[in-house]
Order: sequence, then C-alpha cells, then structure tokens
Amino acid sequence: MTDVIAPDNEEGTKATILRWCKAAGDAVRKDEPLLELETDKVTVEVPSPASGELAEILKQPDEEVLPGQILARVRIRTDDANAAAAAEPAAVLAPPAAAGRTAESARQVLSPAVRRLLEEHSLSAGDIAGSGRGGRITTEDVARYLGEMSAPPAVAAFAASGRNRVPHTAVRRRVAEHMTKSLAEAPHVTTLFEADLTRVQAHRARNAAEYERQGARLTYTAYLVAACARALIAHPSVNATFHKDALELHSDANIGVGTALGNEGLIVPVIHGAQGLKLPEIAHRLGQLVSAARNGKLAPQEVRGGTFTISNHGVGGSLLAAPIVINQPQVAILGVGKVERRVCVVESQGAEAVGIRTMCYLTLTIDHRALDAFQANAFLEHVVNTLQQWTDD
Repeated sequence: MTDVIAPDNEEGTKATILRWCKAAGDAVRKDEPLLELETDKVTVEVPSPASGELAEILKQPDEEVLPGQILARVRIRTDDANAAAAAEPAAVLAPPAAAGRTAESARQVLSPAVRRLLEEHSLSAGDIAGSGRGGRITTEDVARYLGEMSAPPAVAAFAASGRNRVPHTAVRRRVAEHMTKSLAEAPHVTTLFEADLTRVQAHRARNAAEYERQGARLTYTAYLVAACARALIAHPSVNATFHKDALELHSDANIGVGTALGNEGLIVPVIHGAQGLKLPEIAHRLGQLVSAARNGKLAPQEVRGGTFTISNHGVGGSLLAAPIVINQPQVAILGVGKVERRVCVVESQGAEAVGIRTMCYLTLTIDHRALDAFQANAFLEHVVNTLQQWTDD
C-alpha cells in the first residue's frame, strides 16, 4: 500500500476536495489524476503515486485538508499496468463524434474550472458547444450558455425554495479567511496621491497596435507594473515580508496583479522578476497570466512568491478604495482608481493655465508595523514620477 498525500503549498493553507476522479476499487495508473483540490488561488490535480488499485478513500468532496494529510491509499499490484489499462473506459480511447458528443466523453477534455461551473449550475457538457481547440468547452462557453438561458438552474432552485442563499465556494471561503486574518493582524494605513497619466496615454496610443501585432495587449496595468518594479528596487523596505523579529527584504520585485473572477472571487497571479523585464515583456506576461486566471489554468508557481500586489479596482469605475486589504505576508498594496480625463491647472510657458489631463488616484496601503508614512510617500512619489515622466525607453 502507498499513501496519497495532500501536496505542500507555499502558504501552508487549507485546501478543499472538489471531486474524486476515481472510486474506491478502481484500477489506476501511476501519475493518473485521482482527485482535484481547490485552494484560494488555484485548482490542482493530485496524481496517483503508483499503479494498482485505489483501495481506500479517506477524505470526501467538500472536506478541508491540510498539506501532508493522507487522502487515500493505493494498493500496488504486480500486474498493475495491465489492470489499469483494462479498466480504462472505451470512451477515452475512441475520439468523440464531431457532433452530438455525450456528456461523459465531453468531460474528458474539460478543465477543472469548467467542470466546477457545470457542477455549480447543474449543466451537462453535452448541451454546450465548445469553441476551444478540438471543440473543447471553455469558461466563456459556459458563461455564454448561462446568459442565453432565461433563468440559471441555481437561481430557479433558490426561488422555488423561497430562499436566496448562495453557498460559498472554496475560493470565497479562503479569500474571506485570508482577508480577515490580514486586517486582524496588521494595522492598515493608506496614503493617497494623484497621478497624471497623459504621457503614458500618449505612449500607449502610439504603440498599442504594434504590441497587438506581437500578441500583447498594452494596458495601463503594464505601465503600473513597470513603474512599481522600479520603485520597489529603489525602496526595498516596501518590497518585503514582515516577521516578528525582522523585516525580510527581497531582491526580486515579484508583483502580483489582483484579477477578478466574477462571483468566484479574486486571484493574484504573479509576474516574477518584474524589475528585469521591459514593458513589452511585462505586457505579454501580464496578458498570459490574466487569461490563464480567468480560464482556470494557472499553475501553482504562477500564484506563489509575490512580494507586492497591485489592485486595479478602477476597471470597474471606482475612483478610490481604501484601505485595500494587504496580501500578507507582504507589507504594502497599491490601489489604482479609474483613469479619466479631468480639468486641471497646468503650467504653460511659465504661467498657469487650465488644461485637460488623463488622471487617476493611486493609493498605497501599508502594514504600519513594517512601514511608516515617510517610506510610503517616498515610494508612491517614485511611482507617480515614473508615470508622469514616461519615456519610450
């Protein structure tokens, strides 16, 4: 017998069992997915440690588990490879028909995020036309299908019961725990600056089409990542982890970007080593991470190791949000308000004049145990100056 162990994660946090891919008594092959675990950041598949038979399942769906816990046991057989091969469903070996694929065969190519959406809304994969490679169903396909329905099954069920209670997903529960812990432990203080993005806007207008041709979308967030990376290297105390006995300074600016997943919650993919990347590289990497996040395809390493976070709440029209809860054990988080054209007093030929500029509010919320207002203001001033004096290099 060999144990199936819950994998380690950098934060040492709980995970929730989403589903078992195999039942007790099923034949399994080494490295074949046995179950799916969901943390507040990613969904991961746990593979079988050996070939043989899934002898015992110790943890059930929706149970919370910690890294290192035993989830199941596999009985190793001498004829394990043949047994596992014989048990493989014929539907997996035969390609599904181009039209009229069954729900079971369609699930063979579904991502964890899509499977979760189907289960939450009581949908069948066979009812949804896939737009992905080889007819694969994507999260966008599920969202489109739900939008075409007069009333989603979940809403109808709540209305029929006379209640309006939506159970929390594992992601929402983990986010709630993490945010509550952060606010309870760290005294949050927020400083506010206003940034003139007129030069950034002009640079973006000149270069957006070329970036698009190279497969990268040039967003304001890319400029913010670049500006923060420079400021983090110049102000290392902001690029740090707080410990009770010391402040750990990091040499790399690993910048996380908060990415909304609709009602599912929030995830923070990380651009590692941002201080060594030029704007085109940042834009390209940012696009990859955001796309992977929204399609449930982020790898565990893509959400780990962050040293600083950007929360671009302005994409939803918000001008100001404070305090934005710090993504501990980091010591600071940047909030970015809505970018808009405003009437401002500007200098023109040595005199004051009224002009229209592209502006936004930037906030820096700090852990006051680690940082003071002087350090916060110096960092945010560096970010603002970089953006306001943006050059083509």
